[in-house]
Amino acid sequence: MSKLQPAAAVALDGALRDGITLAVGGFGLSGIPADLIEAVRDSGVKDLTVVSNNMGVDGKGLGILIEAGQVRKVIASYVGENRLFAEQYLAGKLEVEFTPQGTLAERLRAGGAGIPAFYTKTGVGTLVADGKPHEVFDGETYIQERAIRADVALVHAHTADTDGNLIYRYTARNFNPVVATAGTLTVAEAEVIVAPGDLDPNHIVTPGVYVQRLVQATDRVKDIEQRTVRPRVPVEAEALTV
Repeated sequence: MSKLQPAAAVALDGALRDGITLAVGGFGLSGIPADLIEAVRDSGVKDLTVVSNNMGVDGKGLGILIEAGQVRKVIASYVGENRLFAEQYLAGKLEVEFTPQGTLAERLRAGGAGIPAFYTKTGVGTLVADGKPHEVFDGETYIQERAIRADVALVHAHTADTDGNLIYRYTARNFNPVVATAGTLTVAEAEVIVAPGDLDPNHIVTPGVYVQRLVQATDRVKDIEQRTVRPRVPVEAEALTV
């Protein structure tokens, strides 16, 4: 059977239900599977546990699931750009498990590798370590972190072949590779889709064995979470300051 599906909603057909754990690739608004996120919103599923680096911004990315009231719990490392998220968290409407960014990436990688847990020094002596097993190795204290396995993983790639092999572009190669391996069912959207054999095997980041369904990504403007620029200086003035 072909992994390529005609639309994001079709690619998620039968995969979504209330209460599942959803792992989503991306970093801020970079490399997010926007079409698949919108399809999750349109499905109406609720009580989701969402695992992602962050929850997007108000009205964009995973923020649209927050707005739709579909999220019960968030496992993330950074959530500072979403005002509604903060309001719901402070009001006790949203359960949040904060995880150091490197730890979150490793928890997802471990889940994909079949490693149930690992030890790390990150978080020792902080609230992150509360309630977690501690162990001493070579005189240093470590805490145990459990791997993350998601019911469904959503990722965005730049290029894919119809066998599901994925290549990411620039900063979109952030959490997408580890999210792709951590899902019981992984659905990918890709900007460019080619025939099997057209990708250089040396460039493939996520092997197709991890990807069950694939969809063509919509051509859309790629949003920037924060744009920081300096005022343009005339060439003559800039030369005088050198």
